[in-house]
Amino acid sequence: MTEPFGARLRRAMDERGPLCVGIDPHASLLTEWGLNDDVAGLERFSRTVVEALSDRVAVFKPQSAFFERFGSRGVAVLETTVQEARAAGALVLMDAKRGDIGSTMAAYAEAFLRKDSPLFSDALTVSPYLGYGSLSPAVVLARESGAGLFVLALTSNPEGGEVQHAVRADGRTVGATMLAHLAAENTGEEPLGSFGAVVGATLGDLSSYDLDINGPLLAPGVGAQGATPADLPGVFGAAIRNVVPNVSRGVLRHGPDVSALRASAERFADEIRSALPTG
Repeated sequence: MTEPFGARLRRAMDERGPLCVGIDPHASLLTEWGLNDDVAGLERFSRTVVEALSDRVAVFKPQSAFFERFGSRGVAVLETTVQEARAAGALVLMDAKRGDIGSTMAAYAEAFLRKDSPLFSDALTVSPYLGYGSLSPAVVLARESGAGLFVLALTSNPEGGEVQHAVRADGRTVGATMLAHLAAENTGEEPLGSFGAVVGATLGDLSSYDLDINGPLLAPGVGAQGATPADLPGVFGAAIRNVVPNVSRGVLRHGPDVSALRASAERFADEIRSALPTG
């Protein structure tokens, strides 16, 4: 039986540190690397990131959209990237933010969470804003496959607040409701549940929210978006040990030099470790 994602993630974070590095081949980044904005450039970029960092980061987070924009050949590169990263020992969180209902949601789940899929990933980002219950096919398949989900709860983009901070009839915000659903999914799981939340590192004091969901908290916003590792304890409080800080451009802009990519990732990892409480 496959070990649950939460257990594998906890071990990876404890052994390698909690850093998650995005694989985000923006057109502008390809240009900065001296690569063409084409499939060959995409492949060179992705392979370089994996080769440079797969033995030292806990998680890679490829952004599906930057591969999909090249059509089927781009998706083929994504398949290879996922498979090579996982073979090298890193966990892969597919950033696809899928969200739909019924059989369509089930098909999205099968694309990324079915173990024999070419895009099978250790975890998947999903959007619950058709109602948390719409994610049920992904939840069920993730459990069967030993995979995880990261549900958009309190995102770092300013527009997110108009939905996520909206107050329901029961007095609880939509974002808090998503966190409560995830806490229920993770009840009794040890050492860590497999159903995480996306909570922006740029949001400041979140003490009014219960972030203790017994699951991981993916924290975008560190680096180019303005948050620093030193900000994390103030944002996440007692939940800090379960935070997975995501850095993309802050590391990737140092490519294509492998040594520079490694040095940047190690610098962020060291700063994150220094920000975590001891003991």
